[in-house]
Amino acid sequence: MTASNSSTVQASLMRLNARAWGISTGLLLGGGLFLATVFLVIRGGPNMGQHLSMLRAFFPGYSVSWLGAFIGFIYAFVLGYGLGRIIGSVYNRLAFR
Repeated sequence: MTASNSSTVQASLMRLNARAWGISTGLLLGGGLFLATVFLVIRGGPNMGQHLSMLRAFFPGYSVSWLGAFIGFIYAFVLGYGLGRIIGSVYNRLAFR
């Protein structure tokens, strides 16, 4: 293998897949919010999820309920996907200057 082929292979291995980062970050954030909401719904009680319910200021339609868990998952997945894409893109631009 020549030096240029070696550097080409190394560069392609170092490059991040921005879409994969977006999907994984979206699943992490969406799944985390989904599980936190479901945990609070199952636990129940007075003032159920008073802090988590403040997310409705950023995620319209979200509430600490079963339906809110799915709505929150969608919002958090979209937000996480965007953040993951940005992280992957910025890394690729900075790593290959």
